[in-house]
Amino acid sequence: MQIGMVGLGRMGANIVRRLHRHGHESVVYDRNQSAVSELAGEGATPSDGLKGLVGKLAKPRTVWIMLPAGGPTEDTVRELANLLEPGDTIIDGGNSFYKDDIRRAKFLRDKQIHYVDVGTSGGVWGLERGYCMMIGGEKQVVDRLDPIFSALAPGKGDIPETPGRAGRDKRAEQGYIHAGGNGAGHFVKMVHNGIEYGLMQAYAEGFEILAKANSDKLPADQRFDLDLADVAEVWRRGSVISSWLLDLTSIALTGDAKLDQYTGFVQDSGEGRWTIEAAIAEAVPATVLSAALYARFRSRQEHTFADKLLSAMRHGFGGHQEPGHGG
Repeated sequence: MQIGMVGLGRMGANIVRRLHRHGHESVVYDRNQSAVSELAGEGATPSDGLKGLVGKLAKPRTVWIMLPAGGPTEDTVRELANLLEPGDTIIDGGNSFYKDDIRRAKFLRDKQIHYVDVGTSGGVWGLERGYCMMIGGEKQVVDRLDPIFSALAPGKGDIPETPGRAGRDKRAEQGYIHAGGNGAGHFVKMVHNGIEYGLMQAYAEGFEILAKANSDKLPADQRFDLDLADVAEVWRRGSVISSWLLDLTSIALTGDAKLDQYTGFVQDSGEGRWTIEAAIAEAVPATVLSAALYARFRSRQEHTFADKLLSAMRHGFGGHQEPGHGG
């Protein structure tokens, strides 16, 4: 299939590359023309604007937007709405608020343009590992675009089958699902990121307890000088708390045991806040997720070892930089 990609940042460019590996074609645009030129050198068709991108796509056109949530995505959807035709599709693969998806889908429906929201997880590792995707939109549209999603998904890999799943949608086992109507994809991804906050905070606090086990405030016979990199490594292998986040923790601690390259300023990108708002609306007592979000707020006032480890994990999976450290 052919797809237009708008936004060639950490994830957008690698999505294009992964699609190319599976035989799909792309037309690409980014305000940073060097990013466009780089992908053009790898086989993508370059464009110098949205109008040019639309003009180079075969009908029915599919344009994937991979831009920051809010204004950049909203403005791009509005501009594309005036360039596309009935039967074309806009995909938002960023981290948009699900209520914005519902509103945009209604707006585009009046123009007979389809809208699909894709919660995309995989970060900077997605090119090799694939992208876990949670998709919202009309069934017939999502089904038509399945070759794109199938190519981007990680695949079954060596993860054992879950007992009792016979007869269920096989796409989930491949790493992507059609979650429901417009907004459902980003709603599921929003909660995914809220859970991510809680998991990261648990690891961060646990490792800070380990890091301070040699404190002179403790009785001498209760002090332990622990090798945190080794602790992370052994927990990766057979323990009940093994995970990809723990893998990234092990990588970070092996390379920098004291995490001196991190200040501990931990940003939140919005999904954690939206998850808490949804919990309030549904009267769900999300105590752990709320505490994890507030811990990120606190990290901007005082920085602890736990905060540094949170920064290290965010950099590990998403390439997120602390303010003042490369953007």
